[in-house]
Amino acid sequence: MIKMPLPDREVLARRLEIVAALRKIVPGEGVIEAEHERRAFECDGLTAYRQLPMVVVLPQTTAQIVEILRYCFVNKVKVVPRGAGTSLSGGALPLEDAVLLGLGKFKRILDIDIANRCVVVQPGVTNLGITHAVQTHGLYYAPDPSSQIACTIGGNVAENSGGVHCLKYGLTTNNVIGVEMVTMEGEVLRLGGKHFDASGYDLLGVMVGSEGLLGVVTEVTVRVLPTPPGARALMIGFDSVEGAGDCVAAVIAGGIVPGGMEIMDRLAVEAAEAFVHAGYPLDAEALLIVELDGCEAEVDHLVACVEAIAARHGATSCRASQSEAQRLLFWAGRKAAFPAVGRLSPDYYCMDGTIPRKKIGDVLRRMKQMEAQYGLRVANVFHAGDGNLHPLILYDANKPGELERAEEFGNDILRLCVEVGGVLTGEHGVGVEKRDLMTAMFDEIDLNQQQRLKCAFDESSLLNPGKVFPQLCRCAELGRMHVKAGQTRFPDLPRF
Repeated sequence: MIKMPLPDREVLARRLEIVAALRKIVPGEGVIEAEHERRAFECDGLTAYRQLPMVVVLPQTTAQIVEILRYCFVNKVKVVPRGAGTSLSGGALPLEDAVLLGLGKFKRILDIDIANRCVVVQPGVTNLGITHAVQTHGLYYAPDPSSQIACTIGGNVAENSGGVHCLKYGLTTNNVIGVEMVTMEGEVLRLGGKHFDASGYDLLGVMVGSEGLLGVVTEVTVRVLPTPPGARALMIGFDSVEGAGDCVAAVIAGGIVPGGMEIMDRLAVEAAEAFVHAGYPLDAEALLIVELDGCEAEVDHLVACVEAIAARHGATSCRASQSEAQRLLFWAGRKAAFPAVGRLSPDYYCMDGTIPRKKIGDVLRRMKQMEAQYGLRVANVFHAGDGNLHPLILYDANKPGELERAEEFGNDILRLCVEVGGVLTGEHGVGVEKRDLMTAMFDEIDLNQQQRLKCAFDESSLLNPGKVFPQLCRCAELGRMHVKAGQTRFPDLPRF
């Protein structure tokens, strides 16, 4: 008989106690305990880091979430909320001593209010599912991440997701008008609603983009917009990525706000064209896709204006869509760019930083120099209109040291973004990926102020611990709003 060390026996006993308590709250198949079943939840879209959760619980009602969080609060059990797991920053990375709270069963559309142009959904409804629910009424949900077929609205709220059309129509925060949430103590709160704006502090703005650190969202009210009467896309080739970037700045400076503006470099174009066959110009060093929408006369005028601006900035080719099917085909390659790049390399590391538009050319030039420094290639695919870069660093995890080189390369790219006046993230969030880079953008006073807000909602730091903040800071015993800076760093992340 194998004797288990006392600490391990205590850990096992505590785990069994937690599992038994969760089974009372969520009966049947709602609690996942077996190791091989927990494997499905060991990582999110940032697959370089993996960790088995202690246990997974899949509630079906808000009342069950209330009970789960109350139990965990009283018994000091950590909780990691999870949506569809498409996060690219490790925002849903499990912890070995935490309950993984999955919201996959919250997938109902609760109300479609055409008169008020809003839809009330549970957090497990997919982004694209909202548009499908209202498109027969001539409406759609504007934020459209590339993963919109799979990513859920709850995750979009957590990360403040954007997408191709966020330049003109805004990010998630500009399109969510209400949420129902449960605090760590099990209190149900409603922020906002169907009305356009709420009085008092903007707590709704605080929740959108909070990365699961403040509460668990159980219901979301979004605004939906009328589908534009017309839209055309321009596919413009350039002999340099910098030229495409300069054209983007010139279009915006000319007073034109396209529905979307995206850039792909030669590497990404080649991969996407082989994957989708959208008719991309393979001789171009960069491809700029610009979409103009509105009434037919306005769209035709704007297409002519952008064509003229592109010509002045050295465009080598320019092609406008002549049908709705062709417009969608132009975008199909961009939407499929991330999986298409999988043809080029066994692995890639997807970054997310945002810079001023006028700095696009300079930053891309310096990234090219870094490629030689690190000996790794980069495929660039990004939301050019709002300066949201998505460099895909190609590497092979089977080669010793390449993942570490890719990570350091990515860190240098993000430091560069901050250096030129940008920020660490545009839509992927901080998670664990950018956690230790927060000090490149914020000083200790900034970080402590942010953590005061965290303490106001979760004084025991039980919700999604280890994410966003580079240091463990604890709420002092004298008052929930006071934070004492700690010196203990989080442990190294578990790599695959």
